Amino acid sequence: MVSSCSTDDVTLKHDPIDFGGQVTKTTATLAGDTGTYDIIETYGFVIPGLAEDGKLVPLDDLYDELAEEYDLDALSESMRAGMSYDGKLYALPMQAQMFVTAYRTDVFDDLGLKPPTTFDEMITAAEAIKQAGVMEYPIALPWLATADVSTSYQAAMNSLGADFVSADGEVTLDTPEAKQALEAMLSLKPYMDPQVTTFDQPKVQQQMFNGTAAMSIMFSGRMNDLTLPANSKLSDSFGFAGAPKLTADAPYSYNRLSIDGWSIPFNTKLDKKMLFTMMASAVSEKASKASVPAAYPARADMVTDENSPYGAAANDSIDSAMPPVVSPYLADMTNEIRPILVEVLNGNLSVDDGLAQMQAAGEKIAG
Repeated sequence: MVSSCSTDDVTLKHDPIDFGGQVTKTTATLAGDTGTYDIIETYGFVIPGLAEDGKLVPLDDLYDELAEEYDLDALSESMRAGMSYDGKLYALPMQAQMFVTAYRTDVFDDLGLKPPTTFDEMITAAEAIKQAGVMEYPIALPWLATADVSTSYQAAMNSLGADFVSADGEVTLDTPEAKQALEAMLSLKPYMDPQVTTFDQPKVQQQMFNGTAAMSIMFSGRMNDLTLPANSKLSDSFGFAGAPKLTADAPYSYNRLSIDGWSIPFNTKLDKKMLFTMMASAVSEKASKASVPAAYPARADMVTDENSPYGAAANDSIDSAMPPVVSPYLADMTNEIRPILVEVLNGNLSVDDGLAQMQAAGEKIAG
C-alpha cells in the first residue's frame, strides 16, 4: 500500500498502531472543528453512527466522478454497501475480515479428526485431544474482556440469524437466540484457558505458535502470521477452514464480516478530491494484489486458494456470514453490554440475569 501510494511528489508514511490506539486517535480527530488526520480508516460497524452524527463526508459525487479512472466499480458491490448508510457511500472499502478457523493438521490427522463445522464438533475434537493427553486447553478464542468478547457474542447470535438489534432497531438481547448463543459460548469454556477473557487475537496466535492450542477462530487478517516460519516451528502444521456454525441447522456460521475502508473526516481543511484520489490509489488493483495473502482486499475475486494459504477458507467463510444489520446503535450498545457479558462468562452472573441486564442496557441506548 505504501509503495502504491508513494508516487510523483507524494510520499506516504505509515506508522503501525494497534486497534485501541487507532480508535482513540480517530475519536480525537473527529471530536472538534479541526482534526489531526485528513483520511481515517473506518469500519462498516461504526459507519452508521458516524454518518448520523455528520462526522464523515459523503463520497457519492467523488465516486461518480472518478470511478472509471480508478476502476472503482471492481470493488465488491456488497462491500461498498457495507460502507454505506441511508443510501450514501461514506468510505471506499479497502479490505474485509471474516472469521476463519485455524487448526493443527498434525494433531487432527493423528487422532483421525476433521475440521469442525459446528460447536458440537469443536467440543468433540477438543475432548479427543484432551483425552489423548496432547494438550489441556485445545480451543483458543479471543475473548478479551475490553474488546473481542462482544464481537464473539455477536458472531454467535449471527450464526442463529440474529443480532443485538433487529433491522428495525428493536433490541433483541433477551430473545431465545441471545440465550442460545450465550450458552453455546459457555459450552466451550471447559476447553479453553481459564484466563480466556484476558486474551486478544495476538495472544490466541501465541497459543497456536507455542502449541498450547489445537484450534482457534480469529479474523482472517491474523491467519497469514501462522504460516510464517519466523513466527513458529509449527508453521507448516496449520490448516484452515471456514468458520463453524453453532448448530448443524443454524442458517449462518459463527462469523463477523468486518469491512475496512477509507473515509474523509468532516473537519478536514484539505481538498476532498485530492484526498479521494489518494484513497482510490490505495485500493487500486496493484495495491490490492500486493496485499494478498496478508489481507483480503475489497476487489472482487482477488483472493483464491492459489494465492493465499487460507484463501479457500476465507471465501467459504465470507459466503456463510450473516449479512450485517445496519444500525447506528450497535457500536454504543456493544460497549455498554460488554462488562455484563464478561460477568456471565466468568460465572459471576447467571445467563438469565445477564440477558435481562444486557437488554435493559441496550434499550437505554436505543431509546
